[in-house]
Amino acid sequence: MKKHYDYIVVGGGSAGSILGSRLSEDGSKNVLILEAGRSDYPWDPFINMPAALMFPSGNPLYDWGYKSDPEPYMNGRRIAHARGKVLGGSSSINGMIYQRGNPMDYERWGADSGMESWDYAHCLPYFKRLENAIDSPNDELRGHDGPVKLTRGPAVNPLFNAFFEAGVEAGYSRTPDVNSYKQEGFGPFDRHIYKGKRLSASNAYLDPAKKRDNLDIETLAFVTKININGSKATGVTYRRGKHLKQVYGEEIVLAGGAINTPQLLQLSGVGNEEHLREVGIDPIINLPGVGENLQDHLEAYIQHSCPLPVSVQPSLNKLKMPWIGLQWYMKRKGPAASSHFEGGGFIRSNEDVDYPNIMYHFLPLAVRYDGKKSDTAHGFQVHVGPMYSDARGSLKIKSKDPSEHPSMVYNYLSTEQDRSEWIEAVKITREIISQPSLAPYNSGEISPGPSVQTDEEILEWVANDAETALHPCGTAKMGDASDPMSVVDPNTMKVHGLDNVSVVDASAMPYVTNGNIHAPVLMLAERAADLIRGRKPLDPMYVDYYKHDRSNKEKVTN
Repeated sequence: MKKHYDYIVVGGGSAGSILGSRLSEDGSKNVLILEAGRSDYPWDPFINMPAALMFPSGNPLYDWGYKSDPEPYMNGRRIAHARGKVLGGSSSINGMIYQRGNPMDYERWGADSGMESWDYAHCLPYFKRLENAIDSPNDELRGHDGPVKLTRGPAVNPLFNAFFEAGVEAGYSRTPDVNSYKQEGFGPFDRHIYKGKRLSASNAYLDPAKKRDNLDIETLAFVTKININGSKATGVTYRRGKHLKQVYGEEIVLAGGAINTPQLLQLSGVGNEEHLREVGIDPIINLPGVGENLQDHLEAYIQHSCPLPVSVQPSLNKLKMPWIGLQWYMKRKGPAASSHFEGGGFIRSNEDVDYPNIMYHFLPLAVRYDGKKSDTAHGFQVHVGPMYSDARGSLKIKSKDPSEHPSMVYNYLSTEQDRSEWIEAVKITREIISQPSLAPYNSGEISPGPSVQTDEEILEWVANDAETALHPCGTAKMGDASDPMSVVDPNTMKVHGLDNVSVVDASAMPYVTNGNIHAPVLMLAERAADLIRGRKPLDPMYVDYYKHDRSNKEKVTN
């Protein structure tokens, strides 16, 4: 460890792994990553075995164990928010699904004041730079030599094809690749699983970079404060074991995620000055947007029993797990070599939306994210939820104690749009599952069950049963300085009012994207690394993409 670095990256998760790799490509710069969690040991099966993804959530060795405050529109429930507590961050414990989002998500980003350089044409080259889309070798819209190796599906279980065909029978379409020309439709999904093993951001980016002499990584290093003098940060204070340490840096890059980044800014005196004074912190920079604009995806599981012995449900039998684990350990094959999130779909639930507002993940088994299985010999489930709800929440520290988790309220189900789309989502899902293709595999709905029918009953079930899809974002959003709620300059990634503090993680996203947000975070970090280094960004790529035309229901292109 040195006492002074050119770049100090706070957080070694998805974004931090990319930053550590890309910033250290310049051999004249010294880079330090401070990760509060432990190492992502290569021998750890709970990280590396795809099917073991249910075990880290809730385990304090892997998960920070955040919870929301009692949610006012979900009957006061506190919603658990798993966040990775290891190198690689949540990419080391997530469901391994890779989805770029819809091109129109980035058109929406680019339409905000000052955000013109974050439209789809400017983001696409960075998706391509990070990808090695193994199953799309001839697709010019996909990347083929990036560090993130992606495999698709394979979705060979007959339940997958039955679900895809049921979507077509219900009036929707198939799509060969949700990350290419057309997101809308049903089909197999890309996953960051390679040769039967999870490929986290740490594996993809940091493992090859660790040999560089100018990159240092310190784990179990909990950053408690950014040390700020005037409009410039001098370094950070962090706790390792029982000791407080300081390290100095020319540039401080916050990559702790949508929860930790606004928390650290507030602890350091950057945020809403009234709130900071209430918790005993002297304000340095008044940025009322810090911790605001909190967004997420809420999802629920619609589960069915299956009369045919084709599902993966028997793999959940604890007596079979040792053999399944041995298969994976010896050959990286068998049920443990997949997360089983191998396919799904994106649809528009009404004609008032321009692009898909509902996402499906299909699983050929019936189990909750925490591993609690349904009482059925065979089953399947559909994860469903709205994609761009207008519900907004906030995050605020409760005291000067860095170890105290912040207050978080997401306000799920708080808006008319959100409630309306949830009712549509459940009704349309039932319509899809009732189609002929799934009839041989469907012996009845387990959850929510036939007693839930009316709009009011559906919303009550969602309020009592839904969980987060683990996509928090927006709490330090990019935007023009004229926007009083923006926190980050989109052209430099610098925090407004600070000369040398940047934010590069999901907190900088102005709007949640359509799908799992891991891939958008990787793209954001790739582009931000160029901006921070002062390099010319990659040239924009103006390409056609699918867009629904509401006037004649025919496709049009950009």
